[in-house]
Amino acid sequence: MVAHLTRLLGPANLDLAADAVQEAMLKALQTWPYQGIPENAAGWLFRAAHNLAIDSIRRKQTFGKKTDAIAAELSRGKAFEVHDPGMEEQLRDDELRMIFMCCHPDIPHDSRVALSLKSVAGFSVREIARAFLAEDASVAQRLVRAKRCIRDRHITLDLPGGAELAARLDSVLEVLYFLFNEGYAAHSGEDLIRVDLCHEALRLSRLVSASSLATPAAHALTALMAFQAARLAARTDQSGDLILLEDQNRALWDQRLLRLGLVHFNQCMDGEEVTGYHVQAAIAATHARASGSHPIDWPVVFHLYDQLLAIRPSPVVELNRAVALSKLRGPEEGLAAIAPLENDPSLKSYYLLLAVRGHFLHALGRLPEAAHCFHQALTLPCSEPERRFLRRMLQKCHP
Repeated sequence: MVAHLTRLLGPANLDLAADAVQEAMLKALQTWPYQGIPENAAGWLFRAAHNLAIDSIRRKQTFGKKTDAIAAELSRGKAFEVHDPGMEEQLRDDELRMIFMCCHPDIPHDSRVALSLKSVAGFSVREIARAFLAEDASVAQRLVRAKRCIRDRHITLDLPGGAELAARLDSVLEVLYFLFNEGYAAHSGEDLIRVDLCHEALRLSRLVSASSLATPAAHALTALMAFQAARLAARTDQSGDLILLEDQNRALWDQRLLRLGLVHFNQCMDGEEVTGYHVQAAIAATHARASGSHPIDWPVVFHLYDQLLAIRPSPVVELNRAVALSKLRGPEEGLAAIAPLENDPSLKSYYLLLAVRGHFLHALGRLPEAAHCFHQALTLPCSEPERRFLRRMLQKCHP
């Protein structure tokens, strides 16, 4: 909805479009409980947002002397019918076009992904900050800089061709990667998984992979998403509680998505470039190939994390590498591997560092220390299913 209104109003009015959509949502919350949910709820929301945007244009005289003419032109526009296939295609184009616009090379790199996640995916500043392991204020400033750049440089939603469009692809893939990750393990809320975000990220990634912009990196990212999405049904139980990978019922894994992952994994092998998406897809493929008679090949996984650390160094990758190391050489070595991370400022609010440390300590029988870790982890932001998991682990420390 934001992307479509932004196309109609122009990128300089991104905030106006977002505000209109928010007001439409609020209007629905106020009226639907009493009047009932419309048969075409999406179309209702689009029409409401469209009309609210026109009202705002007139009230604020957004376009100066041209305001009345532009508002009249918008008012004559075709009513939104989201169930119409042509409209669905237009919305798909608007959404992907919006991401490419947010990833314009004139916009500072650290602001591109943040703006896309805020404008296209509707993420809050706090959600974006947690995805980047950054402070809320820092992300808010990135968003301000990005919007100022769009306004001052008159950036449009028109897509360039050739090399100029391809130059935006890396940032676009980064947006889709963060979008999927937030869906796969939500940073907050009642649910561990936001299936809608995972499927939307995979859909957009497949659109890119099927276009003339397709690169090995795009195929690698699509493969990674497909492998991970295949496990969604097995990641939680009927109560919504977290199930660790080694305890998942593999019969619940989506075979269609696994096959899709393998198709794109094979396609990503063209060329000599190896990106972080390639390595992560290889790790996911290694997990996907495992079965009861063929356990996870942890030496391969550990080697792949070494590769990933060389390509895309980050404390989160180091933490995951430590988990793989513990599977190979025991929790003592895993504990030693994460020791340097305990003073990393970017992980000060990252509950998984404490959770992994507690897991290692529990495996070593150092229960009071493990309990302290789980207790500390519970003070940090996480989703409710993750919080319940931490409480279960804490209980295991007090037999």
